[in-house]
Amino acid sequence: MAIEKKRGIILMNLGSPDSTEVKDVRNYLMDFLMDGRVIDYPYLFRKILVGGIIVPTRAPKSAEAYKTIWTKEGSPLIVFTKQLQKALQLKVDESVEVAMRYGNPSMELAYENLLKRNPGLDEVIAIPLYPHYAMSSYETAVEYAQEIYAKKKYTFKLNFIKPYYNEENYINALSENMRSYLQQDFDHLLFSYHGVPGRHLKKSDPTKNHCLTVNNCCNVASVAHSTCYRHQVFTTTNLVTQKLNIPKDKFSVSFQSRLGKGWLQPFTDIRLEEMPKEGIKKLLIVCPAFVSDCLETLEEIAERGKESFIGAGGESYTMIPCLNTNPLWVDTLKKWINDYASGNNEMLLT
Repeated sequence: MAIEKKRGIILMNLGSPDSTEVKDVRNYLMDFLMDGRVIDYPYLFRKILVGGIIVPTRAPKSAEAYKTIWTKEGSPLIVFTKQLQKALQLKVDESVEVAMRYGNPSMELAYENLLKRNPGLDEVIAIPLYPHYAMSSYETAVEYAQEIYAKKKYTFKLNFIKPYYNEENYINALSENMRSYLQQDFDHLLFSYHGVPGRHLKKSDPTKNHCLTVNNCCNVASVAHSTCYRHQVFTTTNLVTQKLNIPKDKFSVSFQSRLGKGWLQPFTDIRLEEMPKEGIKKLLIVCPAFVSDCLETLEEIAERGKESFIGAGGESYTMIPCLNTNPLWVDTLKKWINDYASGNNEMLLT
């Protein structure tokens, strides 16, 4: 009889400041923006840019933004991720921990907590809560988890769930999470994804000659698509709209949270000001790059986005919440874990 392995699960998310105090926001932004996969400039230039220009200006503004969404329990992203942890723990036998790429709880703490709960731990399955591959999200989370793993010389095996932008159960959960909102009268559905610089797509392209080089690159078959954020968000959008039977003229894609030039277009903030002038008065907006509501959804889109749209002449504006603890999303995570435990490793990063 085969000996059952002791496995642990880690849900990995982006992170948040420890509080809305400017000093904590400053520390968080330094950690985040000094990541070479987020701002991919040479270290010295990045240090001057981030430490001398961006963070001193941005930290006080971000602190004020966080205050508008902060809850009694803390940062919404942390709260929702921990709620997801609890919901998943009720459905699986494996111990489930939470780790953030930046801030707390740390990756090392998650590893150590699993070892405390499971002496003799054989394996950890890390699940980056990013449906799409990007240098500044999925890739940096995986690389960081591997770095801590190697530094601490853990003996358990470490595996990762691969990007799931087109996985059937994820698409079903995302679609059903949106379905009830489509019952209301609306003119248009905007899929707003987090933006990335175009150069990140080229750097992630294993062929080095496809992304943003080949005409209509996202629709031309290529191995580059396995690490192409732009292709993957278009794929998610197409699969969801097909499942929900949304006509092509009723939806579009945009990119939010840009920082500097050369980022993917069209820009969400610009589109929100343009749409009312195009006759789009009743808007639904969804942010599938995130599975947990956070600053970028609750403050940037639900608050400032609505203000921009209504101010430009819009009449109604509804942001569809992220998956958060949607039961179908919890069941999807459970299925991936159980499938792997049963010997099906097709969802693992290889």
